[in-house]
Amino acid sequence: VQLQASGGGLVQAGGSLRLSCAASRTGFTIHDMGWYRQAPGKQRELVADISSGGSTNYAESVEGRFFISRDNAKNTVNLQMHSLKPEDTAVYYCNARATRWGRSYQHEFWGQGTLVTVSS
Repeated sequence: VQLQASGGGLVQAGGSLRLSCAASRTGFTIHDMGWYRQAPGKQRELVADISSGGSTNYAESVEGRFFISRDNAKNTVNLQMHSLKPEDTAVYYCNARATRWGRSYQHEFWGQGTLVTVSS
């Protein structure tokens, strides 16, 4: 599975950005998809994820400001970010968990990362 993320950039505090991630999945079934982020000097952390059935999970720090969605037919996952804060500045990574057709082992895949910078 290859993940291609896009949509990062520079935005002022209080602004909005939308991240998108497209997955190519030949031979795989994609299950959970999500977004993680890593700020300078910090560990990578979960921002939000979404199951193939649409169940969502958010980090407490983004609850109510960020919204994750996916299109299973297009194998895309999006992260709509509102009310951005300087502390949201990080490299955002798309993530997917998938199984090969006919197999049960779940593989984890990462996109290349897209930088989000929020200025104060």
